[in-house]
Formats: sequence, C-alpha cells, structure tokens
Amino acid sequence: MSVTEKKTRSPEHRVAAGAIEGLRQDLFQNVLDYRPLSPLGTDGPVIRRLPRTLQNGVVWFPHGVVGLVALISLMEGVFSANTYSPFGIATVITAFLPAAALMMTLVRPVLAFWVSIAITPLVGAAGNGDWPWGASAFACHLGVLVVVAARTRPRTAAGMWLITLFVGAVLGNFAQPYSSSTQPMAVVSALALLLVALVQVRREAQREVTVQRTVTAVERDRRTLLEERTTIARELHDVVAHHMSVVAIQAEAAPYRVENPPPELEQAFVTIRENAVAALTELRRVLGVVRAEDYEAPDAPQPTLAELDRLLDNVRETGLETEKTVTGAVRELPQGVELSAYRIVQEALSNTLRHAPGATAKVEIGYVLGGLGVRIVNGPARGLVKPSPGAGHGITGMRERVAMLNGEMTAGASGDGGYEVAVFLPVPTQRSGAEDGEGA
Repeated sequence: MSVTEKKTRSPEHRVAAGAIEGLRQDLFQNVLDYRPLSPLGTDGPVIRRLPRTLQNGVVWFPHGVVGLVALISLMEGVFSANTYSPFGIATVITAFLPAAALMMTLVRPVLAFWVSIAITPLVGAAGNGDWPWGASAFACHLGVLVVVAARTRPRTAAGMWLITLFVGAVLGNFAQPYSSSTQPMAVVSALALLLVALVQVRREAQREVTVQRTVTAVERDRRTLLEERTTIARELHDVVAHHMSVVAIQAEAAPYRVENPPPELEQAFVTIRENAVAALTELRRVLGVVRAEDYEAPDAPQPTLAELDRLLDNVRETGLETEKTVTGAVRELPQGVELSAYRIVQEALSNTLRHAPGATAKVEIGYVLGGLGVRIVNGPARGLVKPSPGAGHGITGMRERVAMLNGEMTAGASGDGGYEVAVFLPVPTQRSGAEDGEGA
C-alpha cells in the first residue's frame, strides 16, 4: 500500500483497519504464548487490611475461582453423562474437555479460547443437553470468555464474542434441537464481557491518573528546584560581582598610592585589573542568563547575619515569639555563607508562621572552628488559627543552599510535636588558608 493511498483513506477507514489489525494480533498471533496468571498484589484496598497470614492465601483468589468453576462444571458433566454412558468417552468429552479449557486460561489464555471454540461441536454432539452448549459447556465457555477478556483488552473481548456468536449461529444450521443455547450465550456473555470491559477501562483510567499525578509531581518538584537554583544564582551573581568590581577598582587605584612605582608593579596591577574585569564580564555572561527580563539587581547589599535581629523583630510583630542564641566567637564569614544562613533562618521562620501558628521559635547560631551551625526549632501550633498548607518548596530551597556550600542539613518533626531544622555550613579557617599561602 502506497503512502498516497493511506493519506486518501478516510479517518473511519483507518480506525477500522487499525482495530482489525489489533484484533488479528490479539487472537491470531502468539496463540501459544505462555502467560501464567500472576497473583493479586498485597497493596489493594482490601488485601492490605488483612493479616499477613490471610494475605498469602487471598492473593490466589482468582485462581481459586477458576478452579472452583471448573470443578463444578466437571462434576455436572460427569453426572449428566453417566445417565446413559457411565464413565465412557462421553464423560471425557462433555466433562473433562470444557473444564480443561477453562483451566488452560491460567497459563495460555488465547489458546484456551480457541480450544473452547474447537471442542464446542464435539461437546454438543456428545452431550444430551441444549445445543451447542450444554450446562457444563456453557459455564466453562463463559468462564473462558471472562478470564481471557480480563487478561487482554476490550477489543479482544469484542472479537471473542463475535466469534462465539458466529460459531453458535453456524452450528445451529446443522441440527434442529428442541432448545438452542446460542441466544442465552450471546446475551449472558455480552453482559459479562461488558462488565469486564468497564472494569478494565476504569482501572486503566485510574492507572493513567496515577501516572499523570506522579509526572506532575516530579515536574513540579523539578520546576521548584530550578526556580530556587535561579534565585540562588542571582544572589551569588550580585555577591561575586560586587567583590570582583572592588578588586578591579583597587587594582586600578593601587599604582597611584605608591610614589614612583616600578614598571613591573604597574604592569602587575594592570594585569590584575584586566583579569578582574574579564572575570566579571564572564560571570555576568554566564550567570546573567538566569535573570528574568524584569529582574533588577537590588540596590542594597545582600543581607547577612548581622541583620538577623531586624528579621526577628519583624517576625515578632506578626505574633511569633522568637528567641536567639549565639555561641562561639562571632566573626565575619564569607558573604555567600552569611547570605545562605540568613535565608535559611528566614525561610524556617516563614514556615513556622504558616504551618504552626501560635507556636514559639528558637534560633541558635553557633560559630565553630570549621564553619557555622544554624538550628531553628519551633513548638507545636497553638490557638484557633488553622495551619496554612504549603508545597514544601521552602525545604527544597534550604537543601539547595546547603548543598551549594557542601554543608549538611536535617529537617523533621521534633519530639514535642514541633519542627526542627539543623544546618552546618563549612567555612575554611583563616589559619589553614595562611598556611597554604606560606607553603605555596
């Protein structure tokens, strides 16, 4: 078939051709495939509430139902055949063959359907009941249709129903029975297969909704992470750009502070300034792409821990009682560390206001030899104000800042029903840096 012919065909024709091709693949290809029926999962809404000892048996419930129907049909076939042929060939045909076809659905479902269709005229001729399906054969073939439909797709169920109806209609022309079971089989099997198809469609819709929710949650977390990294990159750009600008200005002004500086010194300062300007340009080129079009760099310097008291005062005005504790020798830290520590405290207190209204908060700042420790603890919510739900973006931003500085962070519920955030930001000591410079 050429591409032009495919394009000129109507959409209805293409849909029909696709359905026929799919039905051919389902019922005529890989008929002998070995597909054992898996047990039920233990995470179902009913099974997961059962004790562990019962769960191990309930997961095999579908297998037990198929086996029970096959056993009842087998007994009915044996009793009906024994009325005129005790334990003869009729018993094997009318009792054992339909039950065997039903049991085959547990391992080879498509083959079981074709076996059930193939033995229909034989079972009908050997039996003494309705034509072409007696009571035993009727139950077994209906069970085959239901099990195979549940293990495949709705279009396969439709194909099996049409084939069953066709076989029943054809066989009806070769005999004139007193009563025919073709019409009851058509009606009952249609209702059963429709119910199975509805269950499958609902289950597939639930699966798609679950997958979509998972994808949406992942994309939301990824977008939040990118937004937080963008914010951090903007702040770092402003911090580093300020220092690089200072280096360039000082390098340009340094030769004028020395009377008759040697040419080598002037050239060194010129090189320093050129490198600083080049680094500043490259920094703006790389990090500047994360700025929004309407973003403007702040005129004031980025906040540090020295402004933490002002932050706590603002928080107290909103009704949150806060207490600050500082341990260790207070010293000036790199601006990136101070900015990250300030933002972490700010976000933790904001979370307390949203999620634990009426609670108290404690902020602990610890200056140690290897870095800076920050701990924010709040108690449980109190009062009549209901907590405000959040998306968890604040914790994500904290972790990003800590990871950027190769620090460590823990966040979780405290013993008294509150929440605790503990952070350690490593900072190289001046002594180690001096020793490295002397060694160099």
